Amino acid sequence: MYSEFYNLSGKPFQLTPDPNFYFDSSTHHKAMAYLSYGISQGEGFIIITGEIGSGKTTLVGRLLQSLDPDKFVTAKIVTSQLDADNILKMVAASFGINIQNTDKAVLIIEIEKLLRNNNRRGKNTLLLIDEAQNLTTQALEELRMLSNFQEGNKALLQSFLVGQPEFRDKWAFDPALEQLRQRVIATHHLSPMTADETHEYIKHRLGLVDWTGNPSFSDDGLKAIFKYSGGVPRKLNTLCTRLLLFGAIEEIEEINAEVVVEVLDDMEQDNFAAAASSGKNKGNGLVGDAADIETDLAIEREAQLMASSELLKLRKRIVRLEKNIKIQDKTLQGAIDIVEGLLGGS
Repeated sequence: MYSEFYNLSGKPFQLTPDPNFYFDSSTHHKAMAYLSYGISQGEGFIIITGEIGSGKTTLVGRLLQSLDPDKFVTAKIVTSQLDADNILKMVAASFGINIQNTDKAVLIIEIEKLLRNNNRRGKNTLLLIDEAQNLTTQALEELRMLSNFQEGNKALLQSFLVGQPEFRDKWAFDPALEQLRQRVIATHHLSPMTADETHEYIKHRLGLVDWTGNPSFSDDGLKAIFKYSGGVPRKLNTLCTRLLLFGAIEEIEEINAEVVVEVLDDMEQDNFAAAASSGKNKGNGLVGDAADIETDLAIEREAQLMASSELLKLRKRIVRLEKNIKIQDKTLQGAIDIVEGLLGGS
């Protein structure tokens, strides 16, 4: 609906990770550099962590999209709670190996055959594990064992582990994962985007769907969007989608702070309704956001008014001082004229 109203060629803020919408913020740029370095090494583990919705999947999708399929064989696994045996089945299945035979030894042999065959064809094999925080210690150790396969001095498998912040603590401090730690060659934790990057992110995504400036975003609107999102891409996408939908319904050409607050109010009401229907009292992080932003804006407006009032007072004082100076100048000039008259008469 909003795409037609604003003459956009697509949905700029869809929640499904899409590497075509990748935005190269400072933190994502650094992560991409680490990933590229890791690939150039051709071995070991590369670990990327970040908060929920920080753009981890989009980042890795962008990297995989850039790889030459004639040189790389890739597989991706999105984990649930997988134990050691099941992670091997998932690895085998992701590379197209028949897993009807569930014998662990057979699976390992088949995986090794595939890795050696890829190497003979001149291809590197990459394994991507998303949501790695759900893996058990034993499952991570099985992945580490797969990294032992070599052809001469060349490792036959390289793994990317992508997870939430708790995974960073797990692999870094679990005593049972010492051997895996020794094989980590690059790691990076994605941080939220800055306010300026958030503004550029919005413009970047809109630009990819032929945005011509309608709707526009006011400075206070962008500030309110950043306050809610905290620079987290998924929260940005959720809010901006709702803003565009609301804008299309209300035929709005500028997204300002008042519009953002109204949409956040709607989102809070939806959240309360969903919680009530499911018998839950917990929200999804929306409660109070609209009120907080509205309060901040009111405080800022009051500060601006106070500043304007103080400035007006200062200007009045300056005018009074200038008048006093002119009066004093006239008085002084009069005194000088009297003195000069007396001296002349003498």
